[in-house]
Amino acid sequence: MNEPQRQPRRHPAGRVIDAMLHLLDRQVLDRDGVPVTTVDDLELDGIELGAVIDPEGPRPKVTAILTGPNLATRIFGGRPPSSRYVRIPWRLVSDVGTTIRLGVTGDSLDATWVERWIATHIIGRIPGGRHDPD
Repeated sequence: MNEPQRQPRRHPAGRVIDAMLHLLDRQVLDRDGVPVTTVDDLELDGIELGAVIDPEGPRPKVTAILTGPNLATRIFGGRPPSSRYVRIPWRLVSDVGTTIRLGVTGDSLDATWVERWIATHIIGRIPGGRHDPD
């Protein structure tokens, strides 16, 4: 019996990456190598939340890295509301390797507002907390 031969799938132009392997839970570094956050989720072009991606259809493109305070959902399950995520546009990503590197400084992103607030309002009030130790 002759079975129809499947044509090998052609990859589109650009780099094809596996989101689970190369992106999710990876550390994000700014252009100076300073840690900014980790990748919690991804925003894909034209894909609704929970939608099934057709393996024979066009490959989705990443439009943003999503990060945010989601420790409770990791412990108890579920998903945080999309309003809790901070979006880092994919156009700011300069390299994908063992870490995700951005082409901007971390201070310019909303992803570091919690750390900046803690540094200003808590650490800064501790004696000696506003400067590096000698």
